[in-house]
Amino acid sequence: MKKFLAILLSLVMVLSLAACGGGNGGETTPPADSGTSEPAGDQGGTDAPEAKTVKVGLICIGDENDQGYTYNFIRGKEAATEALAAKGINVEWVPKWNIGEDSGCEDANIELADEGCQLIINNSFGFEPFMLKVAPDYPDIEFISCTNQASWGDDLDNTHNAFANIYEGRYLAGVVAGMKLQQMIDEGTITADKAVIGYVGAFSFAEVISGFTSYFLGARSVCPSVTMKVQFVGSWSDATEEANAASALADMGCVMISQHSDNTTPATTAQSKGVFHTGYNNDMISVAPEASLIGTRIDWAPYFEYAIEAVANGESFDQDWCHGMDEGAVVMTDLNEAIAAPGTAEKLAEVEEQIRSGKLQVFDTSTFTIEGKPLESAFALDTDGDFTPDSEEAVFDGAFHESYFQSAPYFNLPIDGIERLNEAFG
Repeated sequence: MKKFLAILLSLVMVLSLAACGGGNGGETTPPADSGTSEPAGDQGGTDAPEAKTVKVGLICIGDENDQGYTYNFIRGKEAATEALAAKGINVEWVPKWNIGEDSGCEDANIELADEGCQLIINNSFGFEPFMLKVAPDYPDIEFISCTNQASWGDDLDNTHNAFANIYEGRYLAGVVAGMKLQQMIDEGTITADKAVIGYVGAFSFAEVISGFTSYFLGARSVCPSVTMKVQFVGSWSDATEEANAASALADMGCVMISQHSDNTTPATTAQSKGVFHTGYNNDMISVAPEASLIGTRIDWAPYFEYAIEAVANGESFDQDWCHGMDEGAVVMTDLNEAIAAPGTAEKLAEVEEQIRSGKLQVFDTSTFTIEGKPLESAFALDTDGDFTPDSEEAVFDGAFHESYFQSAPYFNLPIDGIERLNEAFG
């Protein structure tokens, strides 16, 4: 009888241990149809790390309906959220849409700070002055101004600038445009002197000038006769004026349209005028399949992931951040193979690798002149004393080094071959 009881007791203990999943860190797996999304518990004596949550405010000049600038930020937000979730960091986003570059931006920053956001991202150039009014009152909150520059040199520890080397992508888009123009010349569709690009620009700021200059240099690298006309619209986002500018440029004889503006209307206008187009911030092939060749955009996901992870972990992060194709911060949209010149994809891959490796410098001073002369100094035509950041000489090793000293672009020289039809300052 005692032997029977001992055997029975042993059996009960074994069954109990199996039911608890115990013994040498053993685990039991819940049935596949259990419906639980929770991971099996760690029976080895350690607990899984608790997920962290960061509350992030995002102030935008537009909304997802612009299908351009703000939509591109939304894409970065979503991709970063997914990447951070895989690291155990949850992001609670608090967006503010259609905020003007005025006191409303100041109010938006205050509201987000008072709502408990640990990080507040301002997405437009003109937001920075208003952000900087608020930041000193909330030293425990991190403030980011995208595409800007003042935080780079201020005395606040909680303000940051971020940009990307978008000029790399614009150069590549220019190569695509130039190959199409050269094809048109070779096939007799246009003569060499008619290879004219029309560029819709927002303002006469270095950011825009740097962009259309790099685009032009990319186009001229494969189509030597190309010239460019630039029309400024005086706004980052004005769909009607962007369309009007594109239309006027096409009427002036421009057979290729590009843009540094937020909307898709330059693309749709180019198609209606029977000319070609390259875009910015978004793939515009869907709205202009017969005109739009390619686009380039900043992918904000790498930066958002970097900054939010730092906040989640209580770590500091760069006050001035800028990367390009090296970090996946600049990407190209799909190439419209149906209308691109033959060999474009191969050429695009070749030039992109040269940029990534540093073999090709976008602003190689041997590839352009100013008033017929090569550029020897960044200060050659500077008259206001603040052409380059901190009075640094940006021309060295045979190139103008854009965004080398600070993230915000500072190339604003008028090179030969580009005609500005007007000026617009914010």
